[in-house]
Amino acid sequence: MRYSTFTDRIGGEGAEAWAIHSEALAAAGRGEDAIVLSIGDPDFATPEPIVRRAVAALESGDTHYAEVAGRMDLRAAIAARHAVRTESPCAAENVMVLAGAQNALFAASLCLLDAGDAVVALDPMYVTYEATIRASGADLVRVPQAAAAGFRPDPAVIEAAITPRTRAILLTNPNNPTGVVLNGTELAAIAEIARRHDLWVIADEVYADLVYGPRHASIAGLPGMAERTVTIGSLSKSHAMTGWRIGWAIGPEALIAHFARLGLAMLYGLPGFCQQAALTALEIEEETTEAMRRVYRRRRDLACDRLAAARGLRLLLPEAGMFVMADVRETGLSSGEFAVRLFRETGVSVLDGAAFGESARGWVRLSFTIEDARLAEACERVARFTRSLAARAA
Repeated sequence: MRYSTFTDRIGGEGAEAWAIHSEALAAAGRGEDAIVLSIGDPDFATPEPIVRRAVAALESGDTHYAEVAGRMDLRAAIAARHAVRTESPCAAENVMVLAGAQNALFAASLCLLDAGDAVVALDPMYVTYEATIRASGADLVRVPQAAAAGFRPDPAVIEAAITPRTRAILLTNPNNPTGVVLNGTELAAIAEIARRHDLWVIADEVYADLVYGPRHASIAGLPGMAERTVTIGSLSKSHAMTGWRIGWAIGPEALIAHFARLGLAMLYGLPGFCQQAALTALEIEEETTEAMRRVYRRRRDLACDRLAAARGLRLLLPEAGMFVMADVRETGLSSGEFAVRLFRETGVSVLDGAAFGESARGWVRLSFTIEDARLAEACERVARFTRSLAARAA
């Protein structure tokens, strides 16, 4: 039988980055001593008030179809949150509720892009971005953020990548995998490029609640940007709700109408009991995210302190998120070899940075989403592994 070439077309190195992670999960499932640092799945339980709201909704019979674009009370709550963060108006009609940030990005790709269009994306980027953009038939043009410059964007390099085919700029702020938070000067420069070339900006802000130092700012709040920005958000990371699949897209009302037509054909709305839980999550957001942020910052510092002693590693201190990037080039291994051998020899799984883009080749990404003692053990195993590499090379 013949199969469509669609899934082959949207595959590639990034989409295949999860092989070592899958191997680690399988090993852990067999009871082996594997420590999984290859995914950003919070180890916290979803806060109890959120769970209770969902259970009550289920018991009251909220198990039927819900509005395709999301219930108006939830959309209004998300809009109010966005209005505060951007210091600009936002209505419920500017919000579409979707099953997670990844589906929001997928919908943005299908609603904004045609075959032959091009999207300029800051590299490194989340591993499935390329597949998501290519699903529309558009091309993704990677703009490197040099490791030597701390993976920060260079507006001149972004500008040079713009062509008549360019339709949008895709950015993650805060960035996954690097943890970089764009500053006001960088955001203003990107916004100016978008306005000058009449481009959309697709802004993934999933990690905006997990910032440790610099203040996070949304590009949609800059002059002339609300009408050309799609802001993607989620409760997955900030509220330990990865399995709930609650995300959203915020943009011009006309664009949200396109999202809704797509949703009608694909998802037909998020379950009502999940939407009720999401409302409670937003109601307790400040206390929830502050508590998680304190824990993640402590773990970030623990991981960076322990890994600083590892031979041949150079770390980038993340400004946000739940990952730390480590430069492994001085070990003599490629980042792919490092990830494979680290897991096979120590049971610790990390992700090869090359999967996030050429800019991160030679780096690996480690998550700090496990409890402190286990994280310390993982870091010690990494340090022992690098010492063994140095000893073998001597």
